[in-house]
Parts: sequence; C-alpha cells; structure tokens
Amino acid sequence: MDSGNLAWAVAATALVLFMTPGVAFFYGGLVKAKSVVSMMMMSFGALGLVSVLWILYGFNMSAVESTWSFAGNPFSDFGLASLDDNGLVGAAYGATFAIITVALISGAIADRAKFGSWMIFAGIWATVVYFPVAAWVWGGGWIFNLGEVFGFDAAVIDYAGGTAVHINAGAAALALALVLGKRVGFQKGAHKPHNVPLVMLGAAILWFGWFGFNAGAEGTFGLLGTEDSSVGLIIINTIGATAAAVIGWMIIEKVKDGKATSVGAASGAVAGLVAITPACAALAPGWALLLGIVTGAVCALAVELKWKWGLDDSLDVVGIHLVGGLIGTIYLGFFATGTGLFLGGGWEQLVLQVIAAAGVLVYSFVVAFIIGFAIEKTIGFRVKNEDEIAGVDTSVHGEAGYAIVND
Repeated sequence: MDSGNLAWAVAATALVLFMTPGVAFFYGGLVKAKSVVSMMMMSFGALGLVSVLWILYGFNMSAVESTWSFAGNPFSDFGLASLDDNGLVGAAYGATFAIITVALISGAIADRAKFGSWMIFAGIWATVVYFPVAAWVWGGGWIFNLGEVFGFDAAVIDYAGGTAVHINAGAAALALALVLGKRVGFQKGAHKPHNVPLVMLGAAILWFGWFGFNAGAEGTFGLLGTEDSSVGLIIINTIGATAAAVIGWMIIEKVKDGKATSVGAASGAVAGLVAITPACAALAPGWALLLGIVTGAVCALAVELKWKWGLDDSLDVVGIHLVGGLIGTIYLGFFATGTGLFLGGGWEQLVLQVIAAAGVLVYSFVVAFIIGFAIEKTIGFRVKNEDEIAGVDTSVHGEAGYAIVND
C-alpha cells in the first residue's frame, strides 16, 4: 500500500473499532439504569475476547483455499507470527468486524444475562460461526464463489457485511432471546430507555464509524486513487440511505403513535446503516435513498412484532439487524447496478442474494441456539429473577452505573 492507502486503512480500522463503544453507548442508554454497566460490559467483553481470538487463530480461519472448505486452518499462522506489515493492517481491520458482530448480539439478552456465560458464548460463537462465515463471504468460500458454482455471470454482493455481520448477528440474537426467555414483567412500556442522550450519542458514534466500516476496504485493498475505487459512491450512499431511514422510521412513528421520537430517529439511523452495508458500492444514490426509507419504515414496523409474538428481543437486534440485513441484501437482487433484476440483469443476482442470506441465517441461528441452550443447561446463562429485579449491575459486576451522593 502507498502512504495514502495505508493512512486511510489505519484510520478506517480505528473508526470501526470505535463503533463497538458506540454499540455500548447505544445499548446502554436503552436499558434500565440498573443494567447499564452490564449492557456496556458485554460490548467491552466482546472487544477484549474476540480481539485475542482473532489474532491467535480467527484471521487464519477467515480465508479458505477451496470453495467448499468450512474454514481456514486456525493453526496455519498461529498468533500471526509470519504475516507481513501490510497483511497485519488487513488483519487488524478484519478484527474490528469480528468484534462488533459479536457485540451486536448482546442487545437481545439485556437485563438478564450472566457475564461469564456471555463471554463463553461469545468465544465459541465467534470461533464456529463468525470466523467461518467471514471465510464463506469474503475469504474464497462457497458464498464468495456461488455465482461461479451456478454458472452465473453475477456473484453474491456483500460489500461490508449484510450477511456476515448483520444477518449473522441478528439470527444469533433471535436464538439467544428464545433460549433465555422473557424478562420479568415483559410487556409493552414496561422497559423504557433510562438515558436517551446516551442512545443518541451511541447512534452518532455508529454513523461516524460506519464510514470506516463501508469505505475502509478501499484502503486495505489499495484501491484509493485508482479507477477501481468506489469510495465516493460508498460515502454518499452511507449518508443518504441512513438519512432516508431516519425519515422512514419517524414517518411510521408519527402515523402510528402521533409522535416522532429521538430513540426512533436513532434506531432508524442504525437500520439504514445496516441495510446499506452490503449495498454501499453497488447502488446508484437514488436507489440507496429508496432502500433507506423502505428499511426505516419496515424496521419500525418489525420491532413491534415482538409484543405480538412474545419474543423478548430486548433492544430490537432482530427487528433492526436481522430484518435490515435481509432487506439490504435482497434489495440488491432487484436494484444492483447492472445486475439487479430491474437494472439490466436477470434473476441470477436475486437468487444468489437470497441463498446467501438464507444460508447464513439458518446456520447462525441453529448453532447459536445449540451453544446458548448448552450453556443455560450446564452453568446457566440467565441470572436469577431476584437478581434481575434488583439489577444485574450490582448482582453481576458489583457496580452501579450512577453514584448519586447527597451532600
């Protein structure tokens, strides 16, 4: 990499790493005051554990030598002892994706999870789900080569993680929400955000960091300043789709409830970021705006279904990340520039997008359910009801999020 590409690759890595504290703030503000430490610690726990696992063997697993290999050899370069400097920059960038994918799952089990059990789940799930799926999508695996397998002219499009990050995390979140069950007193209106400014801060950090998420590969692949670079398109789509999703979510809130909320605007922004992630380099800006407003509206409706279905997805990981990831991934089958069904292509792109999305969804859900169920039935995943009522911050961490002292 030249100096410009190197500088942007390092900056993008820092931006994406900063997104995980953004998740911590976003999730932390959404829970009750007695759970904020626990909620934020699950993100920081993922940051610590997944970073170590990625360096030891995860990066090695994220690329394969043949289409149908499950994952790369974890011991091929244990601890990245022989990787050159450019390779280490790419490995660091990839680590940030692994970290935030695991952290996203935690929002589905807010207020009721043991930290140690969460860490065990995070380590196992990263090893047997995220690392292999990253290889399938970006590292030469079956999703990467699916178009060639079918003899299509098209290939699966997932620029920055619609399948590998958002569908993957959303499906695992659905599984864990089922394993842990409902919170005590689960009903609409019973669990309100304790700190709306934290939610807005977290969403702002995520939007800021997402430019590294979506456009970061341009530097790590050495594309900046070349005719193959799409960085301008990626940046404008990351702004446009996200902004449109904010509007879409607020319109649904206004029509349905009579008021547009700040939490809804923040959630709409995250939904738009999720949807544009796989599509940022493959849509014209106008189609990105349409994707954003549709995603914001659909996700705003989707998060309401948990009350009807009795699914305690605490912080709407399923309704935002799984649903938004599916929309963004499948939308490309219709509107991807040159290959989408409505923009010069045939059915091939749509078929590939649906198969990739479904494959990751099913695999992640099944494996996460098995891991979570095994933990719950052995050492226990959920805290006792009395600890949940008292607050998991003090029962699990021995800390309070806010120390109020009366002088």
